[in-house]
Amino acid sequence: MAERVISIMVCSGCKSKNYHFVTGKKKERKLEISKFCRKCRKHTPHKETK
Repeated sequence: MAERVISIMVCSGCKSKNYHFVTGKKKERKLEISKFCRKCRKHTPHKETK
């Protein structure tokens, strides 16, 4: 079975950790998506971190 890793999305504006999800371990690049930040109260780019 493939190993799973918990990933966290971090807001690029205020650096708050907003979203958590599970990904496979063999991922090559980090995900970057525009998501809603509760602290900034607007859509900002979020980057994946571990």
